[in-house]
Amino acid sequence: MSLTLEPVQTRLGPTTSYANAFADELEAIYGRGVHDLPGVVAALNETGVRPADGSDWTEQAFTAELARLGAKEI
Repeated sequence: MSLTLEPVQTRLGPTTSYANAFADELEAIYGRGVHDLPGVVAALNETGVRPADGSDWTEQAFTAELARLGAKEI
C-alpha cells in the first residue's frame, strides 16, 4: 500500500472561496517572513480579506477565525 499525503482528507465539505483567499493571504504573509501574531494581523489588514463582520483584523479575531476554520464536527 502506498502512503500519500491527501491534504483535504480531514475536510468535512468543500472549501469556500473565503477560506481559500484567507489561506492564500496567510501563505503570502508567512512567505515574506512574517510569523509573529501582531505582524500577521497587521499584514492581513493590508489585504482585501476581512473577518465576517468586515472590520479590521485583531489578534482575537484572527485566533478565533483560525479556531473556527480548524474546527471539526465530531
